[in-house]
Amino acid sequence: MGTPKKLRVAVLYGGRSGEHEISLQSAASVIRNLDPSRFEIIPVAIDKEGTWHLNDLQRLQNAGKSLPVFKDAPQVVLPPSSNAAGTSLVPLPDSKGAPGPLSAMRGIDVVFPVMHGPLCEDGTIQGLFELADIPYVGCGVLSSAVGMDKDVAKRLARDAGLPIVPFVTLRGEKWKKNPDAARQQIARELGFPVFVKPANMGSSVGVHKVKEASGLEAALKDAFQYDTKVLVELAIQAREIEISVMENSDAGEAPLVSVPGEITPSHEFYSYEAKYLDENGAALMIPARLTPEQTAQVQQLGRDVFTALECEGLSRVDLFLDKNTGAFYLNEINTMPGFTQISMYPKMWEASGVSYRELLSRLIDLAMARHSRKRALAREYKA
Repeated sequence: MGTPKKLRVAVLYGGRSGEHEISLQSAASVIRNLDPSRFEIIPVAIDKEGTWHLNDLQRLQNAGKSLPVFKDAPQVVLPPSSNAAGTSLVPLPDSKGAPGPLSAMRGIDVVFPVMHGPLCEDGTIQGLFELADIPYVGCGVLSSAVGMDKDVAKRLARDAGLPIVPFVTLRGEKWKKNPDAARQQIARELGFPVFVKPANMGSSVGVHKVKEASGLEAALKDAFQYDTKVLVELAIQAREIEISVMENSDAGEAPLVSVPGEITPSHEFYSYEAKYLDENGAALMIPARLTPEQTAQVQQLGRDVFTALECEGLSRVDLFLDKNTGAFYLNEINTMPGFTQISMYPKMWEASGVSYRELLSRLIDLAMARHSRKRALAREYKA
């Protein structure tokens, strides 16, 4: 009996988003930990201009905790079409119009898009994978788009009967035309303090805690740099609880959940600086300091949010635990959370008995199974 063929995994990283650098770190961990007995790794970097580069895996071996983007690597595209021969990365001509190297024509079986933020995690690139008819790790187009948009995600969660903190949504042009009306709405419906957040951004980019009305304008000005829609949310005295959720390999069964984790920032809140710039910015506690009843509640909320937002593959659900009332609230969902070995998503699974390497393999298996189910659907109507 011959050796089973390895799956060719295109690990996609970088991207045109404010979270580009975080992706470089996540992808470094993924590439180091994919099972070499099962997978052939094809690293593809997307630079900040949106160009795809087929990187040489050997050049990345000593890259450290953050992968480089080799701009001298061959430029490739993923054509939005499918054929019986499978899906291939296709080389682009060089700047002088000369054909790209044939060695850059690489067949791929599945994509692992280890990218965060807009144009990476918001359904945009997932739509390309659908058009290319190739399996990919993570949520589909709909849940990726919904999960990235904090406003839409919270409205859907609210309509599903899930607990959320009161919020107001502002749009940039409306704010510019009538800032006084927006200020009055925030004061009337929320009061202070509040959190100001770009609706479509992660890693706490552009997030500010505003304690009084005088600080609102500066916070909104910064948040509107990153999105045309901004969320203003009531700030409560809360603990930050997280739970890792994964699609069940037994299709149709309830999603799987990890033990919960807790983040205790040394900063006023879990800001970008606390996450990525200050090595002592936060303490991560796994499992979280919760009663058995609270743990069960968090795990059920994780399942419910994952289901209500039509998630597939994986997500990390972030919750607030009100210090005064003991109530839980949905903060946000991350459909492609950080994937470094010290990131909460893999760490919570590790504490639940699923190693980093096994987790990566399971996620790829889920992607392949989902793609098979979708391919079995009828593509044309026959009367």
